[in-house]
Amino acid sequence: MWALLVNPISGSGKGAIVGSQVAEFLHSHQIEFSVVTGDSAKDMSSNLHQFIERYPQCNGVICVGGDGLLHLALQILVPAQIPLAMIPAGTGNDFVRTLGWPLNDLDGYLKYIISMPPRSIDLGLSHNRWFGAILSTGFDSIVNEKANTMRWPKGPQKYNAAIAIELPRFKPRHYEIQLDDRSLSTEAMLIAVANGRSYGGGMLVCPQATIHDGLFDVMVLHPVSKIEFLKVFPKVFKGTHTSHPAVEIIRSKNVTIRATAVAYADGERLGETPLSAKCVSGALHTWIP
Repeated sequence: MWALLVNPISGSGKGAIVGSQVAEFLHSHQIEFSVVTGDSAKDMSSNLHQFIERYPQCNGVICVGGDGLLHLALQILVPAQIPLAMIPAGTGNDFVRTLGWPLNDLDGYLKYIISMPPRSIDLGLSHNRWFGAILSTGFDSIVNEKANTMRWPKGPQKYNAAIAIELPRFKPRHYEIQLDDRSLSTEAMLIAVANGRSYGGGMLVCPQATIHDGLFDVMVLHPVSKIEFLKVFPKVFKGTHTSHPAVEIIRSKNVTIRATAVAYADGERLGETPLSAKCVSGALHTWIP
């Protein structure tokens, strides 16, 4: 028995469409499954808990939605040691990018899931919250805070609009960062604690990060001028920003960040710093190409 966990409103309704396509595929391949959904995150979480209580030895949970649904599912499935497959139907889909799956080959992805065993990957854990891709604080978290209050524009353009609003008034903050082998006391514009490579819909903030090494790639963006930031920012989509002298990347299993700032992980608000995070080897079973 599988669970098909669907967020119907993700990606401005894409979740419902893709969820129907996945259900049709499973039916056509005579795969036994149960649809789990809800009108809110609280409903979906409760319904997923009920499914697991009924089928504790289920084959896995196929999640259809975005990184918000991933975040919800991880908190339930990792402690239960149940495999998770993530089908892209959100705005960013960065966890699917992290795993290495294309965003436009649904049948190929599903055939692999139902025919191959899952493999273990690393996850991040911060204050009892699991995350798959990236925890971040600084300018991008401020942008997230703003974007979450905006009703227009929709989709990825909302993030760009929030950048335009927040950048003129943004000021770097002071951070105390404790890593495995060193401490940093520095002004910074952004700090990304990366298990995966990208966030924000394909921004390769830590292009060399891997989900199999038991380490985070910790990217620190030291202060640059607003004009320099706008020149460097487009390079993040190809990962070529890492050669800039203001960008520092250090690998570490454990990270503690002290500052007066807000942190996000997988696009979900974690809360105020200070915070600590650790990279947990083999925490999740999933499907990797």
